[in-house]
Amino acid sequence: VTSVAFSPDLKRVASGSRDNTVRLWDVTIGSCEAVFENHSREVTSVAFSPDGKRVASGSEDKTVRLWDVASGSCEAVLEGHSRSVTSVAFSPDGKRVASGSGDKTVRLWDVASGSCEAVLEGHSRSVTSVAFSPDGKRVASGSWDNTVRLWDVAGGSCEAVL
Repeated sequence: VTSVAFSPDLKRVASGSRDNTVRLWDVTIGSCEAVFENHSREVTSVAFSPDGKRVASGSEDKTVRLWDVASGSCEAVLEGHSRSVTSVAFSPDGKRVASGSGDKTVRLWDVASGSCEAVLEGHSRSVTSVAFSPDGKRVASGSWDNTVRLWDVAGGSCEAVL
């Protein structure tokens, strides 16, 4: 298991694994509710949407996938990274997903359309972690280049290097 995330209602946990799957676990009874299978390589990161209706998964297959929790269907395959996706995060309003990758970039995706809204470039090594600010106006990214970068979501510019 490479990544885990609680649902907002705390009733489920999503897990990503080296067997290329995302599993949805019922916390109250301790059983697996669903297995989401479509990634062709290891799943490296999972995140629930703020409303708990979707799970985003990032993989070594260079894609981000959006899953419908109720049906288990893959709603979208977000392609554009040229190396493994290492981290995914939903914006607080659930309208965007940020993904970090071994290609040294952060991508911002529109959940409704599946389109890439921005490619944030500036890290000199793999991006290993991404997170939205609570107001959704910034994304923080961490990298093997030993920096944290703060990005303006609206403009796509790097506001600070920590």
